[in-house]
Amino acid sequence: MELAWYALLGLFFATYLVLGGYDYGVGLLLARGATPQARRAALNAVGPFFLGNEVWLVAAVGILFGAFPALEGELLSGSYPAVLGALFGVVLVTAGVQLRGRPRSAAARAGWDRVVVAGSVLAALGWGALLGALLQGVPPSGDGHGAGAGHLFTPFVAAAALALLALVAVHGATFLTLRLPAADVPSVARLARGLVPAALTAVATVAVLGLLSDRVRAAVARPAVAVLLPLALVAALLVARAALRRGRAGVAFAATSVALALPVPLVGAALWPRVLVATADPGASLTVADAAASGPTLALLGWLALPLVPALLGFQAMCWWVFRGRTDGRAPVYW
Repeated sequence: MELAWYALLGLFFATYLVLGGYDYGVGLLLARGATPQARRAALNAVGPFFLGNEVWLVAAVGILFGAFPALEGELLSGSYPAVLGALFGVVLVTAGVQLRGRPRSAAARAGWDRVVVAGSVLAALGWGALLGALLQGVPPSGDGHGAGAGHLFTPFVAAAALALLALVAVHGATFLTLRLPAADVPSVARLARGLVPAALTAVATVAVLGLLSDRVRAAVARPAVAVLLPLALVAALLVARAALRRGRAGVAFAATSVALALPVPLVGAALWPRVLVATADPGASLTVADAAASGPTLALLGWLALPLVPALLGFQAMCWWVFRGRTDGRAPVYW
């Protein structure tokens, strides 16, 4: 039962990265010097989805608190700068998108746009740093818990954070090729294609630093997974770039979605059966079974989660169906 809940946690968080990823990607692109009209068009493209996308984060956090309380405690105590930074970024994006339409002055709206950009950067960097820290392992203190947050400030964790930031930017630009009016698509597609080499470079940097890091090599229990999944991520980015060049926006968006989802199974499968590796004493590592709640608790949560997954999937499908198409006057917009 622990494996099922661990897989569900990974599914929810990976789905959040895919769906919330294009929210933050669009937010990042507001910093590229576009006109107020272009920024408004970009936010209109993402507007119907961003609140629903964050529901997946709420659900993932609920599973973490309910099904894996020990892991939740270790993450909040040992990786709190990354977690708090990511959550603060989520709040900034939500507030900025919701409030930018209130003031009438262009300067005030531009200020809220900068809030959205800052929140998008923080969210992407925070989640990337958290995934990198998990893959790198945590140095334990004398009581067996994570020893502070110093392990987050390493080249590998920084590279992982920047890699997720680059992936989010590519994903957001690719999403806009699906939603913006047809006349705006060529310029956005060129931007997305131009961002792919940066994302590939960032992913390659993470891979090289991981190979050079004694801590990462010691933490990874399945080296084959740690090699194959990054290669799959690179292949997805290359497919996205080729699809963008051919005008296949749907294929490109599917490929960037795969690229953003892959870091979660990479971390989970590479560390299995451990979920939090103690670098100084691997025997003190937290396994999935150790981190999980008791059997009766998991069974009770199962009855609560049984209707949750189809409800979330149904809501997401309905949202995409209602707001399908481009924001060119033929499809409804959020505001």
